[in-house]
Amino acid sequence: MRELNFPFDGKDIIRRRLALKKALLSDGTVRVKKKVAVLGGSTTNHIVSALELFLLNFGIEPEFYQSEYNKFYEDAVFGNPELDSFCPDIIYIHTTSRNLTLLPESPAEKPESVQQRLDEQFGIFRQVWESLIQRYSCPIIQNNFEQPLFRRTGSYDGWSTAGHGAFIDRMNVMFSDYARNAHGLYIHDINYLSAVCGLSNWHDAEAWYLYKYAMSTAVIPDLAYSLACIIKSIYGKNHKVIELDLDNTLWGGVIGDDGQEGIEIGPETAVGQAYEEFQSFIKGYKDYGVLLAVCSKNEKENALLGLQHPSSVLSPSDFVSIKANWEPKDRNIAEAADELSLGLDSFVFVDDNPAECAIVEGQLPMVQTVNLSNVHDAMYKLSRGGYFEVTSVSEDDMRRSEMYKANAQRAAQRKEFESYEDYLLSLDMNAVICGFKPIYIQRITQLTNKSNQFNLTTKRYTENEIHEVSLSPDHICLCGRLLDKFGDNGIVSVVIGKCRGEELDIELWLMSCRVLKRDMELAMLDELVRLARERGISRLNGFYYKTLKNHLVSELYGTFGFTCDSTAENGDSVWHLDIGNYENKNKVIKIRDKENSNEQ
Repeated sequence: MRELNFPFDGKDIIRRRLALKKALLSDGTVRVKKKVAVLGGSTTNHIVSALELFLLNFGIEPEFYQSEYNKFYEDAVFGNPELDSFCPDIIYIHTTSRNLTLLPESPAEKPESVQQRLDEQFGIFRQVWESLIQRYSCPIIQNNFEQPLFRRTGSYDGWSTAGHGAFIDRMNVMFSDYARNAHGLYIHDINYLSAVCGLSNWHDAEAWYLYKYAMSTAVIPDLAYSLACIIKSIYGKNHKVIELDLDNTLWGGVIGDDGQEGIEIGPETAVGQAYEEFQSFIKGYKDYGVLLAVCSKNEKENALLGLQHPSSVLSPSDFVSIKANWEPKDRNIAEAADELSLGLDSFVFVDDNPAECAIVEGQLPMVQTVNLSNVHDAMYKLSRGGYFEVTSVSEDDMRRSEMYKANAQRAAQRKEFESYEDYLLSLDMNAVICGFKPIYIQRITQLTNKSNQFNLTTKRYTENEIHEVSLSPDHICLCGRLLDKFGDNGIVSVVIGKCRGEELDIELWLMSCRVLKRDMELAMLDELVRLARERGISRLNGFYYKTLKNHLVSELYGTFGFTCDSTAENGDSVWHLDIGNYENKNKVIKIRDKENSNEQ
């Protein structure tokens, strides 16, 4: 629903909340259901109402628990039977500077006294987080703190020993330092958000005194949207690709008319400087694992010439796909999605032409569009839009662009072989299949929340849950890393099985779409059978739970040789395989000796 995409009309959203909710719930979208506990240091009703809309729009159907007013500490530390029975999937702690109870009282306070206040105030929140993690083992989102609107001493308040602004800054740093080393704790940066909205717009004394809202009701949609972006990132619903026009988007001018020497990019002109800054901004996304692609009405040789300009920050090698031709842009985007094995909902399209954006919106409603009226406006929309909200960064994320480019090379080589098996053998594939080592936990968690097509049960896990199951004596956990002559694909497959006497229930089986049809699933099955036999297990039980996106694997167990025990009306099915006479099925992937795998 584009009314809920950034930039949005917050007042209109509040006014039409019920109608928007009704439309979202009746649009036929299949959404993942999550229980969200909101522990507030102030009134949270309007926040929950707006948050629900944005989450529904992101494909998440929430159910909410709200603490009583300012009972976040009591619910967390002393427990609450109602919260226990709610069993949250995620917890949001909505506290603000209004909840800082130990701010310095006098400008004459000594540094030692102020530090004691900081430590004591931080200790209160740390106790909250540790209690919640111990009790619920689910992701926790914690606001940091906004600056006060009023300063008795002006700028001095921001850097003096006992200044309230300085105290808040130091507290925010303590929160950040702690969260970077705490699994499952995420900071919601309302310090930045309040600055973007403007502190004079953020603070509303009347809303506080009358209703105990810690910020103006006008900015609540901004807060709820920012929070929803973190939640959808945790559950793997980020976009993955920035699809870019070229002329008057990555440089000023038209390369076909002006030539390489005539386009504006670089330090010589004000316009050129702006486009250089925009290219640097875009390239920064690539460093976080976002894929970059070109979709331009141009001759390809001219497109490449523009990207080879001496002042261009981006080069052809930065893009996983370059579509420079005279075909409709919606068709080019759809082809790029097919070539990259990604859904259209993974794409954000940036173009200076509003008509092109409108056509893409009409033909490909799953694609988000950003109309570049000017460079800074586009940068603002991309950053505030939260399309690529980061909650964790793995080594695989930072190598994603290279991985997808290598896939394109594999696809090109495939055309050279008549036999598909010969093609697979030509890739010289090697796999490392092992348990859930600590270095892989973050990537495994990402895969469980992002993989939808090759995912038999679509069960989602938090980082803490993956860590716990990796240590469980009742589980067999496997992750697979695939390498070939074109590069390292990273961790691409995950299997979790629970032992029940002589049987093993396969609770999770997933694989990244970028290695489909490479027989990695057979290598994983071989290793699963081997470990199961070592445990005295004689039967594997497989489960397929149908979703909107995983029809691809509906018959996977059948191709493995499993027997179907039952099929439900909704498409779910149960399978089993007796492994007494099982023979290895993988013929094309070499399994590396773990001790000589050169793992990083």
